Amino acid sequence: MSYSATPRPSVLFVCVHNAGRSQMAAAFLTHLAGDSIEVRSAGSAPADTVNPAVVEAMKEVGIDISAQRPKILTVEAVQASDVVITMGCGDTCPVFPGKRYLDWQLDDPAGQGVEAVRPIRDVIEARVRTLLDEMDTPTTV
Repeated sequence: MSYSATPRPSVLFVCVHNAGRSQMAAAFLTHLAGDSIEVRSAGSAPADTVNPAVVEAMKEVGIDISAQRPKILTVEAVQASDVVITMGCGDTCPVFPGKRYLDWQLDDPAGQGVEAVRPIRDVIEARVRTLLDEMDTPTTV
């Protein structure tokens, strides 16, 4: 009797590119998950609109988000994913029946200094690491 591992679900993270919390989450996912989670933006705002304190707080942990340009969200990307995680997207993310959606709600550090951003950054990093651990843990039936 052979054992076949259940394939890892296809996960899409959809963020608003110029929001501080979603920018940080996208940066951690890109940095820690590599290609295992696809990151797309529901907005096309350039990275230079991000709060400079967010950029500074991420540089402190070795992640440069100043040039980060997530691909733009498409209907096809949502259809091709098993799980869709949204952050700050409101109704800009298309919803399809039968698909699993998760939504993150965290304080947005827009307009705040680096002292206020650091704790939010650390919460986001912990949450991203938990998500990745859950993806790597096989489920038992």
